[in-house]
Amino acid sequence: MASRSIIVTGGFGTLGRAVAAAFAAQGDRVARVDFAVSAPDALDGGVDIGGVDLTDAGAANAVVKQVVAAFGGVDVLVNIAGGFVWQTLADGGSDTWARMFAMNATTCVNMTKMALPELEKAAAGRIVNIGAGGAIVAAVGMGGYAASKAAVHKLTESLAAELNGTSVTVNAVLPSIIDTPVNRADMPDADFGQWVQPAALADVILFLSSSAARAISGALVPVTRGA
Repeated sequence: MASRSIIVTGGFGTLGRAVAAAFAAQGDRVARVDFAVSAPDALDGGVDIGGVDLTDAGAANAVVKQVVAAFGGVDVLVNIAGGFVWQTLADGGSDTWARMFAMNATTCVNMTKMALPELEKAAAGRIVNIGAGGAIVAAVGMGGYAASKAAVHKLTESLAAELNGTSVTVNAVLPSIIDTPVNRADMPDADFGQWVQPAALADVILFLSSSAARAISGALVPVTRGA
């Protein structure tokens, strides 16, 4: 496969760095985008774009322009940017729900809309969103987060239908708990062996971004096994 241009949002986090590294390892050119100002490591041959608030459509558009200037186009967009808050309705309210929607859904909508014209120019554009297994049945304290991720699921399905007949596919992965340092700190008594490894999730994302997945669009793919 020829080298492609990849955008990974949330690219400075644990999952984002694993996904970016996996694409780079197969020879792709990767732009890591993040709200944080700088990444904790470097990616050889890649471009890091920090300090970006993707809830701002103009900022998302500026990212696309910078990537096109650097790499000549956009072939794959992986929407990882987002966040999580555990809060019961009794202890919270609409502010938390609005925050979750902005972080998880609005960032995905903005980045996808701005990248879409370039993805449609690509020979085989790919969009992979990060949904959540916890958005299928929301547990206690998960209402706002689950609702925002359910919005990502519905965006994935709707956009796949919208892009039917084009060369662009759009799918989402729905992980259970991902094994990250933050999650381990938040849940120190959990069985980490049952959690999804970032590298394993990256493998699924790479598959959905490949020519082998050309007939798959609109899928919500559960990723639930520790490996």
